[in-house]
Amino acid sequence: MHKPRIAALTLTTLAALALGACGSDDGGTTESGAELIKDGTLTVCSDVPYPPFEDFDESTPTGFTGFDIDIVTEIASRLELELVVQDSSFDALQSGTALNAGQCDMAASAMTITDDRKENIDFSEGYYDSEQSLLVPSGSDIAAIGDLDGVKLGVQQGTTGKAYAEENASGADIVSFPSDAEMFQAIKAGQVEALLQDLPVNLDHTKNGDYEVVETYATDEQYGLAMKKGNTGLVDDVDGALDDMRGDGTYDEIYNTYFAVN
Repeated sequence: MHKPRIAALTLTTLAALALGACGSDDGGTTESGAELIKDGTLTVCSDVPYPPFEDFDESTPTGFTGFDIDIVTEIASRLELELVVQDSSFDALQSGTALNAGQCDMAASAMTITDDRKENIDFSEGYYDSEQSLLVPSGSDIAAIGDLDGVKLGVQQGTTGKAYAEENASGADIVSFPSDAEMFQAIKAGQVEALLQDLPVNLDHTKNGDYEVVETYATDEQYGLAMKKGNTGLVDDVDGALDDMRGDGTYDEIYNTYFAVN
């Protein structure tokens, strides 16, 4: 359910409300006009774990690792901001709740840019092209989406994977989970027989040979970094950093760390 926007509130008032919601009075604005919930700091929320995009890693400065984390680490460095990363539910991120409440400046969580989400949050330019995919136990009789009639199919709530399953997995018994971690535990426990979600995440589950991706679906999806509605200064800064990263080869270096084909 979308809350109506109150035109009478200025951006300054909205920023003050957001800061009040997160119990902080040390927010700041950069020279470009980007609003930050903490002066000099880029606070990023992510739904963890979701490898290879985000995962826990206490050995790193942020306590997290993954493609998204490396991307925002580089962005923060180029914007001369300290990076803080915190875990959050994906539903709170994709709905705009966490961002608009001032819990974080940006969401980096393998989030597909959609028109529905744009109603509540602003996005950077696309930084990753993705496909959907179907994961099953190795040796399963399920070979394609047409084999899911009567099958328990795991999806993550609030995702484009769930939407794709609802539109295309005819007859499937769709079971929603809060995160990939719960989904993967469910298929290991036999509570569901297949998972439909982003290809790189499902591929990560095939590493030990117990599971296989049997089908992929081109959906023209692009991931974007999400920011609070109206924080155009930060969107512009992030887009500029991404453009520079592509231009000097840094983006390709990060991409190849996670997705290069040997």
